[in-house]
Amino acid sequence: MPADEPTPVPLACPDCGATYEPIPEEPWRCDCGHPLDFARNPVPEGSPPPFSRLDTRLGLWAFFEFLPVSQQVTLGEGFTPLVGAPEWNAEFKLEYVFPTGSFKDRGATTTLSRAVELGVDTVIEDSSGNAGASIATYAARAGLEADIYVPADLPQSKLMAIQRAGARPVRVEGTRADVSEACIEAVEDGDGWYASHAWNPAFLAGTMTFAFEVAAQRDWSVPDAVVVPTGNGTLSLGAYRGFEALQRAGVIDELPRLLVAQARGYAPIVEDLAGTPAESPAPDDEPAPSTDPTPTHTTGGGLGVSLGDDDAPPGENHLADGIQITDPPRREQLVEAIEATDGHAIAVGANDLEIELDRLHRAGFYVEPTCAVGPAALRAFREEGVLDPGAEVVVALTGSGLKTL
Repeated sequence: MPADEPTPVPLACPDCGATYEPIPEEPWRCDCGHPLDFARNPVPEGSPPPFSRLDTRLGLWAFFEFLPVSQQVTLGEGFTPLVGAPEWNAEFKLEYVFPTGSFKDRGATTTLSRAVELGVDTVIEDSSGNAGASIATYAARAGLEADIYVPADLPQSKLMAIQRAGARPVRVEGTRADVSEACIEAVEDGDGWYASHAWNPAFLAGTMTFAFEVAAQRDWSVPDAVVVPTGNGTLSLGAYRGFEALQRAGVIDELPRLLVAQARGYAPIVEDLAGTPAESPAPDDEPAPSTDPTPTHTTGGGLGVSLGDDDAPPGENHLADGIQITDPPRREQLVEAIEATDGHAIAVGANDLEIELDRLHRAGFYVEPTCAVGPAALRAFREEGVLDPGAEVVVALTGSGLKTL
């Protein structure tokens, strides 16, 4: 295991090359405006042990040799089930089987461990619910104060998860972007360390372990593709970096294709790959006019497609509230990851999402609505010919339906 008194890893900007010392006052982004990453990431040598010899009692920290953060805060998270889903001809990774009911615990354990490494007293996060509950819970485990900025209309179940962990929820009127803006203002004012699931590289260190677990559970092989619901893209980008680390370590030969599933109306990655402007909801949550409510297919070999058999204009895809992000901070990195794996992105309409959610529940997967974006996108990828019928695919189911009660 890592040393009891680890030396935190510095941060670096992959764009301009600037480096920053690991201190409680470290910046949340580079002075040039680009998201920061760790200055170095460990890559262990030697062949990995067979799955039967992995100490799964350590949870995702069984892969500590790949992580630029030392274990300081944990609730035993990780090694979520990988199960067959015959109706979808795929495997589902049940990322809702976590202490707080969502994959965000992968990033929370590493982010709060980083906070403890640095000697931070108070953490601040902005969230539509799942990340806030996760950061609040792990902050409580670490004995740190936490302020969680949330939309004013956050479901009561998610709000209670934050409050009961002893964190202070700060409700913000307006759009999801308004919530982030208010949170960043507090960080800039010196109110705390930004434990952002979208900006903080420690969070991505945790979501990398999704890839490690998928490979280990498949006897150190990878599927042809992984399908991941994507808003800020923390699981998508983390999965890509995890598979890339396994390739650099010589554990796997090829990367699986990264197939991104977004919600129609909130699909900037789809639009970037298609080479067309991203749709954005109208101000004040008013429905934007829709000149063409039919599915939009790209031409000229684009990697992004918008699908949906409903007439809902952008901004009305309410079921996918967990991924209603119009401009993710690591947008450029996400696009590069998709292109590097010969991946693809699809946006799913509200009606398709509702139908898929019902299928999932009737098949025994009690997930929150946002999760249905992944399996719905899988069907669309196959219908569009993006995936061969016999391709091996893993789909991430990211949040528990119990959060919506």
